[in-house]
Amino acid sequence: MDVKAAPNGVATIEDRILRITGYYGYYPGYSSQKSTSRSSATRCKPGTNCPSSHSGISRQLSPLSVTEDSSAPILELQSRGSSGVCGHRIERQNRSGDDGTQTHPENSSQENRIRARCLSCTSVLLKAVWGLLIILSVSSSWVGTTQIVKITYKNFYCPFFMTWFSTNWNIMFFPVYYSGHLATAQEKQSPMKKFRECSRIFGEDGLTLKLFLKRTAPFSILWTLTNYLYLLALKKLTATDVSALFCCNKAFVFLLSWIVLKDRFMGVRIVAAIMAITGIVMMAYADNFHADSIIGVAFAVGSASTSALYKVLFKMFLGTANFGEAAHFVSTLGFFNLIFISFTPVILYFTKVEHWSSFAALPWGCLCGMAGLWLAFNILVNVGVVLTYPILISIGTVLSVPGNAAVDLLKQEVIFNVVRLAATIIICLGFLLMLLPEEWDEMTLRFINSLKEKKSEEHMDDVTDSSVHLRSRSRANGTVSIPLA
Repeated sequence: MDVKAAPNGVATIEDRILRITGYYGYYPGYSSQKSTSRSSATRCKPGTNCPSSHSGISRQLSPLSVTEDSSAPILELQSRGSSGVCGHRIERQNRSGDDGTQTHPENSSQENRIRARCLSCTSVLLKAVWGLLIILSVSSSWVGTTQIVKITYKNFYCPFFMTWFSTNWNIMFFPVYYSGHLATAQEKQSPMKKFRECSRIFGEDGLTLKLFLKRTAPFSILWTLTNYLYLLALKKLTATDVSALFCCNKAFVFLLSWIVLKDRFMGVRIVAAIMAITGIVMMAYADNFHADSIIGVAFAVGSASTSALYKVLFKMFLGTANFGEAAHFVSTLGFFNLIFISFTPVILYFTKVEHWSSFAALPWGCLCGMAGLWLAFNILVNVGVVLTYPILISIGTVLSVPGNAAVDLLKQEVIFNVVRLAATIIICLGFLLMLLPEEWDEMTLRFINSLKEKKSEEHMDDVTDSSVHLRSRSRANGTVSIPLA
């Protein structure tokens, strides 16, 4: 098929496009020559002797070319182009092979990152599950202890004997810890070796008689005084009021730490302390400043104050302790209570301040239940720090307030007026404000800035999407012209 060239030497539309785009292998009649070469290539059947590509092309080019020299540069360009394509293919294959060897460690590193993220997410989920269980256990054990004390008071009122009896059960803290060590640890240690290891909380030399008397005596007195005042308050007030007032110990811990330990000043915690004091005053006003109400509030606030003093002194002299050291220390308090404080209930018995007819008449079931739940509460508080987040332990403590309120409502022992309900809510809110971390303001600002940045990015994405949409619409509605130069 003959190709008729245009007056300007351009045969077809494809030739015009190639000329416009500046294709380096362009010559007039390129498209028609390419079609004829394709037809000749398709006519060759397998088994027949087809001519070489170079000869076919040269023979087909000879009618259109002026001389053989004019076609030579075109053939040279095409041969260079074909060799260049092959070279590029080989280089791409080699690069792909090299990239395969390089992407293998990258893929492995990505897999390791994914595994690390999965492990971190799993650990966070496990901590959250353990935290939920610890919260329920801590609140229920504290509610159970308070309610059993109220039940025991109906037939037996000896608060110091009950305090001494329940404190003696602290001796079992370290055996419980050691049994858990035997059940979970891979490298098991003997009881004496583990005991010496945990006694480092008293110093490098361990527990000596001097340190036993010097370090254990003040903490044992504060422990006994805290529990004794708490039991005295339960005689004057309801369980809900006492548990709410005891939550003020967080505010007292902050004030003492700020004064004694020179901790960082935080305005939000000052507000929480003021809220706690306001709740205390409102709780006393709830019964129109009745004598028993004021005395009960004083006992509860005194219990919270001695508890705060115990925690601050522990941090000052002993620092932080792990689970084993805490178990050792609490068991040591139990031994000190059994050895040195046992004379006090004996004196109270013979002076008939706390007197009972016979040991058989004692409500052993209630006493053992109270002591067991108190021991469980102390164990759960220390275990919870290891298994989950410490803030959840505090939340479990404050949840004892609505728990006691629900039990008191079922027993019809409390009538919530507006003042008592407001005082309880204010104290609980102050307790929750105390749980805010020290960098809570910086964390809040970072969160707000991240939200602003995310909104700005979304706005920029919307603007770019709308501009692209407008461009596509203008292209669809307009026409594209190709010059025929």
